[in-house]
Amino acid sequence: MQAPTTHLSLPFFDAAHRDIAARLPAWVSAQQVDEHDDRAACRDWVRRLGAGGWLRYCVPGDCGGALPQLDSRALVVLRETLAFYSPLADFAFAMQGLGSGAISIGGSSSQRQAYLPQVASGARIAAFALSEPEAGSDVAAMKLQATGARPDCVAGQKDDSYFLDGKKTWISNGGIADFYCVFAKTDPAGGSRGISAFIVDAGTPGLDDSIHIPVIAPHPLATLTFERCRVSGEQMLGEVNGGFKLAMQTLDIFRASVAAAALGMARRALAEAIHHAQHRQMFGQTLADFQLTQAKLGEMAALIDAGALLTYRAAWMRDGGHGSMKERSVAAAMAKMTATENAQRVIDMALQMHGGLGVMVGSKVESLYRDIRSLRIYEGATEVQQLIIGKAVLA
Repeated sequence: MQAPTTHLSLPFFDAAHRDIAARLPAWVSAQQVDEHDDRAACRDWVRRLGAGGWLRYCVPGDCGGALPQLDSRALVVLRETLAFYSPLADFAFAMQGLGSGAISIGGSSSQRQAYLPQVASGARIAAFALSEPEAGSDVAAMKLQATGARPDCVAGQKDDSYFLDGKKTWISNGGIADFYCVFAKTDPAGGSRGISAFIVDAGTPGLDDSIHIPVIAPHPLATLTFERCRVSGEQMLGEVNGGFKLAMQTLDIFRASVAAAALGMARRALAEAIHHAQHRQMFGQTLADFQLTQAKLGEMAALIDAGALLTYRAAWMRDGGHGSMKERSVAAAMAKMTATENAQRVIDMALQMHGGLGVMVGSKVESLYRDIRSLRIYEGATEVQQLIIGKAVLA
């Protein structure tokens, strides 16, 4: 099956995005990756995506990137296409971008040159470590502490080094990453204004990333434990206590791309449903001949397009600076909420149309049914997006 490209004619996209859409489907469909071991498969996908030049869209141009700056529309096209063929390939691509995004946005020149070219080539695997056992949607509730290593360290001032103590969990690429962008409290009483960001290399003494988390759609997840994990002050990203803003800026760039991944999965589910309906014989005709089937397929297509238009608008607004920062955030929230929720509905309808075949382990719609579920939670659950939108409407 080929991923559709007709939506690339919409005015949201330009020649660079259409070029990606023209080249990527043939490349990704030609890859043969054994995905039974999700960790080995993700390493393989990162290597292939790097060799193919696709990870260059995860970093800015001055650090080996394909475009001058991180481009939301390019990320949207890439993730939608990759997710159509392999949600795990999409995951591997997205985590390279999200995991290194804080370096792209807030890293010093030396930090950017040390890490981002290797992210682009696939030589290093990145991870974004924000969530904690009691701090998911409520980021300000994080408890991971970063304390100055010297007795005379004063909160709010950079010191030569810091000790990290605490836990992070639900960390994508946990256990296979070569480095983590970690967010920790440098001012415990400062709430969201007391968070700083650090680059922590895998293997740093005091960091344990071996506790893997199994989930319904297997992909690398882990809990990270920090115990007197010492990091140099040079590994701090941006300003002291500026980590919350950096985390939100990173998520803001990639939120529309989560919606795009959902679109890719929904488009694949629709394609599978159409193929099944056209070939399944029932009562002397095909399943597609029944008006009820036609109505369902029509609803699925409309749900996908509704999410797609919001997604493309959000990416276009972010790239072009259209509207205020608040308006761009609301547009991204609408896209993420609508595309992921609609994709869940589309995939469920596709599975229902397949009947017993839909719940057979190994069928495409069965795996999509598991793959889509986490997208309604990570990088801002649907309920968080509703709050963002609702507050904006009330204002």
